[in-house]
Amino acid sequence: MSKKPAADLSVQLPDLLPGQSIELLKALHILTREGKLNQDTRRKLKQVQHLVQFIAPLIDEVIEARGDVSLADHGAGKSYLGFMLYDWVLRARGKGTVHGVETRAELVQKSRELAERLGFERMSFLATTVAEATTTSELPGQIDIVTALHACDTATDDAIAFGLAKQARFMVLVPCCQAEVAGVLRKHKALSLSRNPLAEIWRHPLHTREFGSQITNVLRCLQLEAHGYQVTVTELVGWEHAMKNELILARRMGGPKRSARERLQQVLQELNLQELTDRFSV
Repeated sequence: MSKKPAADLSVQLPDLLPGQSIELLKALHILTREGKLNQDTRRKLKQVQHLVQFIAPLIDEVIEARGDVSLADHGAGKSYLGFMLYDWVLRARGKGTVHGVETRAELVQKSRELAERLGFERMSFLATTVAEATTTSELPGQIDIVTALHACDTATDDAIAFGLAKQARFMVLVPCCQAEVAGVLRKHKALSLSRNPLAEIWRHPLHTREFGSQITNVLRCLQLEAHGYQVTVTELVGWEHAMKNELILARRMGGPKRSARERLQQVLQELNLQELTDRFSV
């Protein structure tokens, strides 16, 4: 009796992108051993896939310009984004390198082992802070694209600082759980309320948190613009899939922009956030 052919999971799972590795998705625990998705993993898969589709044209643009591309993924965690970029974009192109930067050594080791098992030769993983990654010899001097998917709180700012230091052509950021600015707003709330009626926007604790998160990303965009980047802000996926959903795309266009620098300083002054001047330095 002839054997029944194995089911083609890529046909059964319309959530997958054409050519995605089933073995990789199982290794990342996005698919179960039986090749199924649950609601949580479907949400995670959709987020990463959308980001991959945003980044793929940028990779092609860099390859066309210089014949190669280097990408640094900060706060890489289990390197979902890096592995899927390599699997779906770089592997077929036969060029380009992904460097995962993550502070947790155990996650870095697991990523190294998985990349070796899958034969993803142009992936490297570094257990270090973003600040140390900026000067280490283990990364190339030229980094074309910097990514940070759900890098918590100030980790997104560290990724921006890395990208600025490397003069990255593109930065692709999905911030998460930013609390630093909200903390400073809270500390100076009484003074702000006495001077500025607009401080009512963040008088209540819930509003402080939400406004703090919003203004954090506004300051990041102004910082990038002040350094000569063209910035686009959009949604990564529909809000039903993720609450941390703001996507910041930055493209380096030229020299510093004075008007953005002045506006950044004015916002810091108006909101009593002067102590964060170094964080959003220009």
